[in-house]
Parts: sequence; C-alpha cells; structure tokens
Amino acid sequence: MKSFDVAVAGAGLIGASIALELAQAGLKVAVFDRGEPGREASWASAGILSPAPESPAMISMVPLAKASMNLYPSLVANVEEISGEKVGFRPKGTIDVFFNKEAIADLSTLIALHHGMGLKAEPLRPEDARELEPSLSPELEAAALRPDEASIDNRAFTHALLSAAKKSGVEIFSGKSVTGIVKERNRCAGLKLGNETVNAKWTVIAAGCFSTEIEGVKEFAPVRPAKGQMVSLRADGVEIERVIWGEKIYLVPRNDGRILAGATVEYVGFDKQITAGGIEKILSAAIEVIPEFANARIEETWAGLRPDSPDHLPILGPTEIEGLMIATGHFRSGVLLTPITARLIRQWITERSVEIEWDRLSPMRFLEARRETTA
Repeated sequence: MKSFDVAVAGAGLIGASIALELAQAGLKVAVFDRGEPGREASWASAGILSPAPESPAMISMVPLAKASMNLYPSLVANVEEISGEKVGFRPKGTIDVFFNKEAIADLSTLIALHHGMGLKAEPLRPEDARELEPSLSPELEAAALRPDEASIDNRAFTHALLSAAKKSGVEIFSGKSVTGIVKERNRCAGLKLGNETVNAKWTVIAAGCFSTEIEGVKEFAPVRPAKGQMVSLRADGVEIERVIWGEKIYLVPRNDGRILAGATVEYVGFDKQITAGGIEKILSAAIEVIPEFANARIEETWAGLRPDSPDHLPILGPTEIEGLMIATGHFRSGVLLTPITARLIRQWITERSVEIEWDRLSPMRFLEARRETTA
C-alpha cells in the first residue's frame, strides 16, 4: 500500500495548486485523477480573474475573491519559475459594456455596487470605451472599466502548474478513478482506487463535479455539473486587450490573437455535447458586442462542467471525519479562487488555522442543514 502525507483526489487547477503548496511546505503529496490531469473544468474555462460577484448570492464570496486576486502575481511567478513555462497572465482589466435602453441606470447600479464592496469601477463614455477597445460596436450605450481585474490562459496555467507540482516532488497519477475514501472509525485514512487503497494522513477531495460520485463524500460535497459551452474566434483586424463583459456574453483575449467567447450555464447532467442553440446564443451575443465577429473564423468549440453547489458558493474546509478535507463547488470561479483555496487548505493541514474566516464555506453546512430539517 502506498503511503503519503496528503492524498488529493482531482488533478485540475484546484487539486494541483493544493498539491504544489503542500509539497513546498515539505509534505509528501500524491494526486489522483480519473482521466488526463487538467482536462476537465480547468481546461474548459475562459480564465477570467474578477472578484466581482455575478449574483447577489455570491456577494459573501467577495473577500475571498479579493484575497485570491492579491495572491495571483506571486503564484504566477512561482509557477513560471519552477515550470519554465509562461501562463498568459494578463492584468489589463475588464470593460463592462451595456447596449440596452436602461444602460445608464444599469451602469450607475454597477458602479455603486462595486464601490460598496471595495472594488474599483470607473464609468466610461462610449467613445472612451471605443478608444480603449476600437472593435466595440458603435451601438454601445454605456461602459465601465474595472482596472484591477485580469485573465489567464487557463490551459497553459494548468499545464505549468502540474509541471511545477511534479518538479516539486508531487506524484501525479492519471487514469486512477477515486471510488471512495478509506474510513477507520471516524478518521479518513486515505483513498480507494477500485481494488487499490492509498494511505494518507490527510485526504483532500478536489475532484470538481465528480466529487459527489466518491463514496463517503456526497453528504459533504453535494455538487452538480453546470455545463458551459465556449467558442474560440479569430477575426482579421479584431484585437482586444481587456476582458469584455456584456449582459449576455464575455470575451477573453489570448496572447496568440484568439478571442474566447462564452459561456452558457446548463444543468444537463454530465453531458458535454456542443449544441447548435448554445453556439448560436454565444455567437449572436458576441456579434452584438463586436460586429466584425460576423466574419470571424470559428477555431474551436467545447464544453466543460463546472462544479456548482446548492448555494453556488465554494465548499472548503474540514469535515466531521478527521483528516478529510473538501475543496470543490467553485462553480464559475474555480480559476479565480485557485491561489486562496490552495493556501487555506495548506494552512489548515499544517497549522490547523486559516487567515480568512471560512465557516460560511464549510462542507458541514449542508449536513447540518439536513440534520436540523429532520430533527
């Protein structure tokens, strides 16, 4: 039986970053993935780094998101130095664009909400927005600049992070489906891999939407897949420097000239099929924002499965089973929350304390809610 200080289920950005952080703290770490490491949600993302909440339910996550944004430059530097690879980090900000009749009112609301949460947002006249991003439609009614935001090439980042983890001593096992946890009384002693078992002092479940399929984990991580379809576009004469965030679409530039457009949110189980309706929705919204996209080349289409929790908030922290940690449920913020997730899990494992209050995100919240309902 193989034995480690920490066994991690899931080799996406979350699992790999946790493994790297723990390995750099001197622990013996192994990561197990059901398929090819980094090829699920981490590969399918757009790589937007924005602490702004997408809905009122996610406002409570803003402090965590801001803390993670602050950690990004150092994580990028660390990963690039160890791996020798570039990750496409672009700290150039986001431009919000509005095309509807209520654009001015929507802009005022956005500015007020951002300032109320301690986030920078500056109103832009349409002509000023088009000066920054000349490809924007002349039909633009209002815009805002969020200067502290960024994007990252998530595929390059995932590859580099996995490489950095390996070079730091992490053992990564592909094609190893984690089927359950090993329990000894009220302690988690490792992972089950079919007929194999792996012994570990600490076990971290970071398998995204597949976490709920691991025996012994569902009650702590009741996540479900949220499908997102994406399109990669390339158009002659169309370049954008910043993330463009519209009412129906987001556009994310890559260093090689591609522009990613996405993404849908569909609750259709584990189906990753590309649909005509999904792609049409993305393309029509993209063309509204940048009319020249009508002549763009479609270079790639794909879909990924985000792990969504019942309250759309991450599931982070220890469980009532000693030695079992959960790090999933990041929904649309997995890439953004990668640095802070890794730090908090490492801090708990090595110090039994964390720098940020995370009780709201506890894996115990769903179990306790059910107990209260049945009491």
